[in-house]
Order: sequence, then structure tokens, then C-alpha cells
Amino acid sequence: RVAGYLPNIPEAIIAALAAASIGAVWSSCSPDFGVQGILDRFGQIEPRVLFAADGYLYGGTTHDCLAGAREVADRMPSVTRTVVIPFVSDAPALDGIRGAVTWDDLAARDAGPIDFARLPFNHPLYILYSSGTTGVPKCIVHGAGGTLLQHLKEHQLHCDIRPGDRVFYFTTCGWMMWNWLVTALAS
Repeated sequence: RVAGYLPNIPEAIIAALAAASIGAVWSSCSPDFGVQGILDRFGQIEPRVLFAADGYLYGGTTHDCLAGAREVADRMPSVTRTVVIPFVSDAPALDGIRGAVTWDDLAARDAGPIDFARLPFNHPLYILYSSGTTGVPKCIVHGAGGTLLQHLKEHQLHCDIRPGDRVFYFTTCGWMMWNWLVTALAS
């Protein structure tokens, strides 16, 4: 499992697609959930890799996420690597974040060509969560084949999305509409 503690930025989409390409299961939450909200969700799935932005912007204000990323990584022993994305600063301080590497350092490694994993139709693609209104949010696993077909149907038949179209939907990475939005790339 690969987790994103991220705002809706290009690196979130890149990380989600990279996870899918190797058969890893993606899950994401918005940084505005706060540390406990993140732990309530990611703590259930025990991710091995955590992608975290150094901060996010909202209402003209910059919100730091490094302390939250540090605490999330510390409180989830399953995390072996934390990839920090510089979004609000050029060189975020990684000190104290277990297994931390910057996005740029990770991307600079020559990984060679992508060997896309061939997996069964129902292989897990991502984990979403219920709202948490009746207790701790519940995990909801979505399979790759069914999700792709459902989203293609919605995009192409319901929304008339075609090649070359621009699609905008205002959402955070903590809402299911973010996953729907990412799949618009398939159309």
C-alpha cells in the first residue's frame, strides 16, 4: 500500500499512477484532515510508502505539513519511506522524518523503463474511506477493472469527455471525486 498525504497537485496523480503501474494499492487523504484524521484512515491499511507535501495553500494562507508528516510516519511503523514533495518551499527540512527523501531525489534516480504489472481484472487499485460520521472511517477497496469501466462510462457517456477536452473538478485528494478526476486521463 502507498499513501498520499497530499493536496491536489500533479505529484499526487503521478504517485497514484506509479503505484498502479506496479500493482500497489493507492490511498490518499487531504492534509486538512489533520494528523488524527490521517491516522484514523492510513492506520488501518498500514502503508509502506508515504507521499507527503511540505504544505498546502488555502484561502491565501500557507499551511505547513512537515510536522504532520513527521508525526504520521512516526506513529505508523509500517512506513519505511516518506517522500516529501516541495510544494510551499524549495528545500523542505527532512530532519526527523523517518525514511525521508525528497521528490526530486527520488525522481532523479534512473529506474529504467516501467514494467507494468499484468494483474487480474479485480486487483485492488485504491482504498477510499467512508465519511467517519459513525465512528472511525471504514476502508472501501476498489478494483482496477471495474473502476476503470465505471469511470469511462461516466466520463464518456454521462459527461461527454473526449480526447483533447479539459476536465476540472474542484476536489481534494481526500474525496472520491479525486479518483474519478484522475481517471479522466483515460478519456
